[in-house]
Amino acid sequence: MKTPSQSPRAPQSPEELRKREIRSFVVRAGRMSDSQSKAIETLMPRYGIEFDNTCGADLGFFEHQFGRTAPLTIEIGFGMGVTTIEIAARQPERNFLGIEVHPPGVGNALKLIDAQALTNVRIIRHDAVEVLRHMVAAQSVDAFHIYFPDPWHKLRHHKRRLMQAPFVALLASRLKRGGYVHLATDWEPYAQWMLEVLQAESSLKNSATDFAPKPASRPTTKFEMRGAKLGHGVWDLLYTKA
Repeated sequence: MKTPSQSPRAPQSPEELRKREIRSFVVRAGRMSDSQSKAIETLMPRYGIEFDNTCGADLGFFEHQFGRTAPLTIEIGFGMGVTTIEIAARQPERNFLGIEVHPPGVGNALKLIDAQALTNVRIIRHDAVEVLRHMVAAQSVDAFHIYFPDPWHKLRHHKRRLMQAPFVALLASRLKRGGYVHLATDWEPYAQWMLEVLQAESSLKNSATDFAPKPASRPTTKFEMRGAKLGHGVWDLLYTKA
């Protein structure tokens, strides 16, 4: 007896395809303090920006959000926000947009912003790839900071690494001419990986022969200081858009 042939599957919509994409992060259920939860509830409306895939990457969108025109730095995956807020406090003439998915980090960053009454920082709690695609206009960003992204050590997890050729091309498309991408990692195999991927992007130029000296503008974290005492290295990469 013949088995009836299955009807052809309907083509997947762009939304379905996006849901199947491999993400560079996993939202872990880390414990949030009461103060972090309260910060998200009370401070996100003041310092946060809701993800919006309909804003059409309007050139003036972020200027409106900050209430001024200023150079824009975007930090992707800011962790607990300490470095982001320290840099922003040092450079009040620039606007800083931090993108993070982990609730404890978002809550902590909001607390730091509020404690220092900073007016030049905004937070988006969403996938950075989608934010760049849908909310950030081409050639509108002056700098990208990506510090200590998850290296996904195991070979089978390398596909989850943030720094892949399509993502680097997306970064480059959003950068202004003369803008830069600054990365740092404490995992040497990932540093080599990032170097190769960045070198392959023709619109970006390495500021050094391979790895760059640590810029004074990037604060040294407690994590770095502990690693340095144990002999661990940190590798910085600094690329500019031609």
